[in-house]
Amino acid sequence: MIRDRYIPALFLVAAMALPAVAASGRVSITAEQVAAAINGTGMKVSANQVVLLADVMATISAPKLKVESMERWGDHQTKFRLDCVKNEECLPFFVAVRWSQAEPMPPVLADHSSTAISMAKPGSNSFIVRAGSPAVLLLDGDHIHIQLPVVCLENGAIGQTIRVASTDHRQSYTAQVGDGAVLRGKL
Repeated sequence: MIRDRYIPALFLVAAMALPAVAASGRVSITAEQVAAAINGTGMKVSANQVVLLADVMATISAPKLKVESMERWGDHQTKFRLDCVKNEECLPFFVAVRWSQAEPMPPVLADHSSTAISMAKPGSNSFIVRAGSPAVLLLDGDHIHIQLPVVCLENGAIGQTIRVASTDHRQSYTAQVGDGAVLRGKL
Protein backbone atom coordinates (compact mmCIF):
# COMPACT_ATOMS: atom_id res chain seq x y z
CA MET A 1 0.00 0.00 0.00
CA ILE A 2 2.82 2.42 0.88
CA ARG A 3 4.58 1.41 -2.31
CA ASP A 4 1.56 2.54 -4.36
CA ARG A 5 1.86 6.09 -2.93
CA TYR A 6 5.50 6.40 -4.03
CA ILE A 7 5.01 5.34 -7.66
CA PRO A 8 3.36 8.64 -8.78
CA ALA A 9 6.09 10.56 -6.95
CA LEU A 10 8.78 8.61 -8.81
CA PHE A 11 7.15 9.41 -12.16
CA LEU A 12 7.03 13.10 -11.22
CA VAL A 13 10.72 13.15 -10.26
CA ALA A 14 11.67 11.34 -13.50
CA ALA A 15 9.59 13.75 -15.60
CA MET A 16 11.25 16.74 -13.96
CA ALA A 17 14.74 15.30 -14.55
CA LEU A 18 14.24 14.60 -18.29
CA PRO A 19 14.56 18.23 -19.50
CA ALA A 20 17.79 18.62 -17.52
CA VAL A 21 19.24 15.48 -19.11
CA ALA A 22 18.11 16.54 -22.60
CA ALA A 23 19.67 19.99 -22.19
CA SER A 24 23.06 18.68 -21.11
CA GLY A 25 25.80 19.13 -23.67
CA ARG A 26 24.57 22.58 -24.68
CA VAL A 27 25.65 25.80 -22.98
CA SER A 28 24.22 29.28 -23.52
CA ILE A 29 26.44 31.94 -25.02
CA THR A 30 26.25 35.03 -22.82
CA ALA A 31 26.15 38.76 -23.52
CA GLU A 32 29.52 39.03 -21.73
CA GLN A 33 31.12 36.60 -24.20
CA VAL A 34 29.64 38.51 -27.13
CA ALA A 35 30.85 41.86 -25.75
CA ALA A 36 34.36 40.42 -25.34
CA ALA A 37 34.38 39.27 -28.98
CA ILE A 38 33.22 42.68 -30.21
CA ASN A 39 35.78 44.41 -27.97
CA GLY A 40 38.41 42.25 -29.66
CA THR A 41 37.72 44.14 -32.91
CA GLY A 42 38.66 47.44 -31.26
CA MET A 43 35.17 48.68 -30.38
CA LYS A 44 34.22 49.31 -26.78
CA VAL A 45 30.99 47.51 -25.90
CA SER A 46 29.64 46.49 -22.50
CA ALA A 47 27.48 43.42 -21.88
CA ASN A 48 24.58 45.75 -20.97
CA GLN A 49 24.55 47.05 -24.56
CA VAL A 50 24.31 43.57 -26.09
CA VAL A 51 20.85 42.20 -26.94
CA LEU A 52 20.78 38.50 -27.79
CA LEU A 53 18.11 38.14 -30.49
CA ALA A 54 17.61 34.43 -29.72
CA ASP A 55 18.88 31.78 -27.31
CA VAL A 56 22.34 30.96 -28.60
CA MET A 57 23.82 27.60 -27.64
CA ALA A 58 27.32 26.17 -27.90
CA THR A 59 28.75 22.72 -27.35
CA ILE A 60 31.34 24.00 -24.85
CA SER A 61 31.11 26.51 -22.00
CA ALA A 62 33.44 29.22 -23.35
CA PRO A 63 33.74 29.07 -27.14
CA LYS A 64 36.03 31.56 -28.84
CA LEU A 65 33.81 33.88 -30.89
CA LYS A 66 34.62 35.93 -33.99
CA VAL A 67 32.75 38.86 -35.50
CA GLU A 68 31.82 38.07 -39.11
CA SER A 69 30.03 41.31 -40.02
CA MET A 70 28.21 44.31 -38.64
CA GLU A 71 25.42 46.42 -40.02
CA ARG A 72 23.82 49.67 -38.97
CA TRP A 73 20.38 48.85 -37.61
CA GLY A 74 18.46 52.05 -37.02
CA ASP A 75 19.74 55.26 -35.47
CA HIS A 76 21.25 53.83 -32.30
CA GLN A 77 21.72 50.11 -32.92
CA THR A 78 24.14 47.86 -34.74
CA LYS A 79 23.45 44.27 -35.77
CA PHE A 80 26.47 41.95 -35.50
CA ARG A 81 26.85 38.49 -37.03
CA LEU A 82 29.07 36.25 -34.92
CA ASP A 83 30.30 32.70 -35.21
CA CYS A 84 32.52 30.35 -33.23
CA VAL A 85 36.14 30.16 -34.38
CA LYS A 86 35.72 26.37 -34.40
CA ASN A 87 32.64 25.77 -36.53
CA GLU A 88 31.58 22.65 -34.63
CA GLU A 89 31.14 24.60 -31.37
CA CYS A 90 28.17 26.76 -32.46
CA LEU A 91 26.12 27.99 -35.38
CA PRO A 92 26.41 31.57 -36.64
CA PHE A 93 24.09 34.01 -34.84
CA PHE A 94 23.06 37.66 -34.70
CA VAL A 95 23.04 40.13 -31.81
CA ALA A 96 22.09 43.78 -31.54
CA VAL A 97 24.18 46.40 -29.76
CA ARG A 98 22.40 49.50 -28.47
CA TRP A 99 24.25 52.82 -28.44
CA SER A 100 23.02 55.58 -26.14
CA GLN A 101 22.58 59.17 -27.27
CA ALA A 102 25.74 60.08 -25.32
CA GLU A 103 27.84 57.30 -26.86
CA PRO A 104 28.83 57.86 -30.46
CA MET A 105 28.30 55.00 -32.87
CA PRO A 106 31.53 53.42 -34.08
CA PRO A 107 33.15 55.60 -36.75
CA VAL A 108 33.07 52.78 -39.29
CA LEU A 109 29.26 52.79 -39.07
CA ALA A 110 28.66 56.49 -38.58
CA ASP A 111 30.83 57.62 -41.51
CA HIS A 112 29.93 55.07 -44.19
CA SER A 113 26.76 55.13 -46.22
CA SER A 114 26.87 51.40 -46.99
CA THR A 115 24.66 49.33 -44.73
CA ALA A 116 26.87 46.29 -44.24
CA ILE A 117 30.54 46.13 -43.40
CA SER A 118 32.32 42.79 -43.49
CA MET A 119 34.80 42.06 -40.73
CA ALA A 120 35.49 38.47 -41.68
CA LYS A 121 38.51 38.49 -43.95
CA PRO A 122 40.45 41.00 -45.97
CA GLY A 123 39.50 41.12 -49.61
CA SER A 124 35.82 40.40 -48.93
CA ASN A 125 35.01 41.75 -52.41
CA SER A 126 36.64 38.63 -53.84
CA PHE A 127 34.01 36.30 -52.39
CA ILE A 128 32.60 33.98 -55.04
CA VAL A 129 29.85 32.60 -52.78
CA ARG A 130 28.07 34.30 -49.90
CA ALA A 131 26.47 32.86 -46.77
CA GLY A 132 22.87 31.94 -47.58
CA SER A 133 23.40 31.72 -51.34
CA PRO A 134 22.63 28.55 -53.32
CA ALA A 135 25.46 26.60 -54.93
CA VAL A 136 26.23 23.20 -56.45
CA LEU A 137 28.41 20.74 -54.55
CA LEU A 138 30.31 18.14 -56.56
CA LEU A 139 31.28 15.17 -54.37
CA ASP A 140 33.91 12.88 -55.83
CA GLY A 141 34.82 9.42 -54.62
CA ASP A 142 36.78 6.55 -56.12
CA HIS A 143 33.96 5.32 -58.35
CA ILE A 144 31.20 7.82 -57.74
CA HIS A 145 30.43 11.43 -58.62
CA ILE A 146 27.50 13.20 -56.94
CA GLN A 147 26.09 16.63 -57.72
CA LEU A 148 24.00 18.24 -54.93
CA PRO A 149 22.21 21.56 -54.58
CA VAL A 150 23.42 23.19 -51.33
CA VAL A 151 23.19 26.42 -49.36
CA CYS A 152 26.42 28.14 -48.34
CA LEU A 153 26.83 28.67 -44.59
CA GLU A 154 29.89 30.93 -45.01
CA ASN A 155 31.31 33.43 -47.47
CA GLY A 156 34.08 31.99 -49.61
CA ALA A 157 36.71 32.99 -52.16
CA ILE A 158 38.28 30.69 -54.74
CA GLY A 159 40.33 27.99 -53.03
CA GLN A 160 38.84 28.48 -49.55
CA THR A 161 37.15 25.65 -47.68
CA ILE A 162 33.70 26.56 -46.34
CA ARG A 163 30.74 24.88 -44.69
CA VAL A 164 27.61 24.18 -46.74
CA ALA A 165 24.31 22.44 -45.99
CA SER A 166 21.78 20.51 -48.02
CA THR A 167 18.78 22.62 -49.02
CA ASP A 168 16.74 21.10 -46.20
CA HIS A 169 19.66 21.75 -43.76
CA ARG A 170 19.70 18.11 -42.62
CA GLN A 171 23.24 17.38 -43.85
CA SER A 172 26.31 19.57 -43.68
CA TYR A 173 29.50 19.32 -45.69
CA THR A 174 32.84 21.06 -46.09
CA ALA A 175 33.71 22.07 -49.61
CA GLN A 176 36.36 23.96 -51.53
CA VAL A 177 35.15 26.97 -53.52
CA GLY A 178 35.78 26.80 -57.26
CA ASP A 179 34.77 29.05 -60.14
CA GLY A 180 31.18 30.31 -60.14
CA ALA A 181 28.87 28.75 -57.59
CA VAL A 182 30.51 25.31 -57.93
CA LEU A 183 32.03 23.72 -54.85
CA ARG A 184 34.08 20.52 -54.62
CA GLY A 185 34.15 17.96 -51.84
CA LYS A 186 35.38 14.41 -51.29
CA LEU A 187 33.56 11.31 -50.11
